[in-house]
Amino acid sequence: MDVVILGSGSPMPHPDRAGPATLVQVGERRYLFDCGRGVLMRAAAAGFGAQNISALFLTHMHSDHTTDFNDIITTRWVMSPGPNPLRVFGPGGVGGFTERTLAALETDIGYRIAHHEDLTEGPRVVPQELEPGAVLEEDGVRILAMATDHSPVHPTLGFRIEAEGKAVAIAGDTVPCDGLDAICRDADIYVQTVIRSDLIGQAPSPRMRDVIDYHSDVAQAGATASRCNVGHLVLNHFVPPPPPGREEEWAADARACFDGQITVSSDLLKISC
Repeated sequence: MDVVILGSGSPMPHPDRAGPATLVQVGERRYLFDCGRGVLMRAAAAGFGAQNISALFLTHMHSDHTTDFNDIITTRWVMSPGPNPLRVFGPGGVGGFTERTLAALETDIGYRIAHHEDLTEGPRVVPQELEPGAVLEEDGVRILAMATDHSPVHPTLGFRIEAEGKAVAIAGDTVPCDGLDAICRDADIYVQTVIRSDLIGQAPSPRMRDVIDYHSDVAQAGATASRCNVGHLVLNHFVPPPPPGREEEWAADARACFDGQITVSSDLLKISC
């Protein structure tokens, strides 16, 4: 099982970090978790396209995690030789979010159908809203969805992917909570969005300081990894982004709590388990 960080960034545009997006690949199956800014550019660099995504999972509908949802829908539609429905799994509300996205694309869809004789219908998207505890199983892959805590954003989900005797936890935005522990328990790889609360706390903008109360900081991620007996902690979605050459400062905050392997991610980082 391979984990590829397609985007390690955050809502803050960065020249080297695309928006949040993580690929988990099992054999020929490619499961995409979130679809932030530039996801298909990074997918191209990783050697696949929108038409090759087996399913898309959304942790929540914050804009930085869904910015390129419309790009995936459109590109998959026009680049596939025939009907290729996109399965989308997410928390409650993902159905309405999908409908509104398709409505926003109506003009473009009409243009393309009018121009291409072999396009006789619009893109097919099949959303499924998941309750916490939902389990999806197919071809030896088991995916568990659990509630996380990104309040006041609600509902939000984290995912645990099990295959080939290994487990990967994709946490999304959350503070420590029971659902996070459930997906992380004995995971081989745990991908966690993180902030540096010590740095953000010095920001002059209240809007910036507000993010402290609904994200895990690096030390909390380390504590979760230690408590749940994780093998490899992957820090991701940095606020603020680590300056080049200072990544170890982020790892150090987690290492104070966790003695396992820690990686400060970058775009196109690939980890296997």
